[in-house]
Amino acid sequence: MNQIVRIASPANTSWVSRRLTISYYTVAAFVGAVDGGLIVLSSLFADWFYNVLIRHDIVQTDIALGIGFCGGLGYILLAKALGLYSMQATLNPQKNVSKIVFVWGTVLLSLTAVLFLLRVGTIFSRGTIIIFAFTELAVLLGARLVSARLMRSVIAQGGIVGRRAVIVGEPAELGHLSAKNLLVHFGLKELARVTIAGAGEKTVEGLDVAALDLAIDVARRHHADELVIAVDWRRTEVIEKIKERFRASPLAVRLLPDRTVRATIDRRADFAPETMLSVELQRAPLTHFERFVKRAFDTLLATVATLALMPLMLLVGVAVKLDSKGPVLFRQQRTGFDGQKFHIYKFRTMNVMEDGPVVVQAARGDRRVTRVGAWLRRTSIDELPQLFNVIKGDMSLIGPRPHALAHDDHYRQIIATYAFRHHVKPGMSGWAQVNGQRGETAKVEDMRKRVELDLWYINNWSLTLDLKIILRTCLEVTRQQAY
Repeated sequence: MNQIVRIASPANTSWVSRRLTISYYTVAAFVGAVDGGLIVLSSLFADWFYNVLIRHDIVQTDIALGIGFCGGLGYILLAKALGLYSMQATLNPQKNVSKIVFVWGTVLLSLTAVLFLLRVGTIFSRGTIIIFAFTELAVLLGARLVSARLMRSVIAQGGIVGRRAVIVGEPAELGHLSAKNLLVHFGLKELARVTIAGAGEKTVEGLDVAALDLAIDVARRHHADELVIAVDWRRTEVIEKIKERFRASPLAVRLLPDRTVRATIDRRADFAPETMLSVELQRAPLTHFERFVKRAFDTLLATVATLALMPLMLLVGVAVKLDSKGPVLFRQQRTGFDGQKFHIYKFRTMNVMEDGPVVVQAARGDRRVTRVGAWLRRTSIDELPQLFNVIKGDMSLIGPRPHALAHDDHYRQIIATYAFRHHVKPGMSGWAQVNGQRGETAKVEDMRKRVELDLWYINNWSLTLDLKIILRTCLEVTRQQAY
């Protein structure tokens, strides 16, 4: 039986959990910054100790700072290249003592060679260098032990946050993946896990898609960043079926290594990646920053356009009301970003208000269209109320055009890539519309062409492209191709 297991937040409210919450991906920067700072301080200490306490001379602070900065930068870059800032290396400093010694020795020899070539050895003397070498090595090793202990405490308190993920997998695989494993090895914060049938329980054909839909729904409600699959890699058909179902979600989909692969990687002592190997099966179309930029652009432009066009919309509303019986605005359910439903707004152009399991597309010469409605459709003025959808956040100025739910259900069954259209917000206009795919899709092939253009837009989005489509849309509506 399929089941969902929620992972609760830690109940402990010690000072660590209350005051220290950091991203998984800032741990490396934090440890590196500590190492660099300690190297600079050790350089200053060595200069002070040797020149003031031993030689009773004055300190050369500027030289010590310069050497410390160069040494710190060199150490961080080399340590990063050797994987010393991965979470695994941070939590297990004992396994990396030889690497730390090697990196510091390499950096120190390089600094000594540079000092010799620049003939500043008399200022930063050999005694200072020797004190600097041994002091900093002891400090680096000690700092690693302290960092490991601190990180373990923070992890136990839930203070390190990775990418928010819903895990979907077989019982045998999920049983070997704890929340800590997922965080340390893959940088994932487990929101929930959904169990699907194991290898011996169901055939591929009998895989319960309800469990996969449940995972998508949970990810949507809890604002997950990823959907993660944990199944035996030998079950390629199951993986493909899960991947196919997850097309309905705009989230990144990642496949974790199974138990066999993880065991092989763990035995490789020389293999030290930032995170353990995983396979990206589906890429998120836009980053968080790109979505923020697009949303800000939409909100600003839609607000300005609404204010500028408000007199026209008021006149159109009066014309619609006087021309035929019924409301001024037509509301119909559509599917938006991540499969969420919303009501789209248009000026009413027909005598009917279809919004159910059967919706007949408007065709040329359609008798349902009113006199004012015919003019509104030719000029696309009937679409202007969708500016309110943009301001509300249901739609974007540019994106795949939303279709009636009945049409979504129909085309999803016959076009495999149709669900990808919901990986971004639907738009008032789109790349398909300015490339001739506007109006009725009487044939399935017409919809296939529209979907291909929509997917090209999703994969090649940029703010410049949105501006280009807006300008082309203004030209397109003057050609009176709509009906």
